Amino acid sequence: MEATITAPVSLTASAIEEVTRLMNEEGFDKNNVLRVGVKGGGCSGMTYIMAFDAATENDERFEIEGIPCVMERSHGIYLMGMEVDWQGGLNSRGFTFNNPNASKTCGCGTSFAV
Repeated sequence: MEATITAPVSLTASAIEEVTRLMNEEGFDKNNVLRVGVKGGGCSGMTYIMAFDAATENDERFEIEGIPCVMERSHGIYLMGMEVDWQGGLNSRGFTFNNPNASKTCGCGTSFAV
């Protein structure tokens, strides 16, 4: 049995609502979980990852309001304490990331430096 850690990131109520809506879409693969992470690239050095994916042996598992989530163990130093929000407006639509670990962010809000 795999241990579940305390959630290293949080989702706002609107983000939880949007993720839940996506998971309830017809054809959603129930084997997938919400992956939160980072990858190299973007205008500030690193880019956020948030997608539905299968868990791997390198992942830490956690749950947010009943949503099963995973994150690669090595990504915790970049994301600990981050809050993900969903903006549903006409001018600004999508997930936004409020990361206290970022020393610099870009204008698009999906790239950061540490």
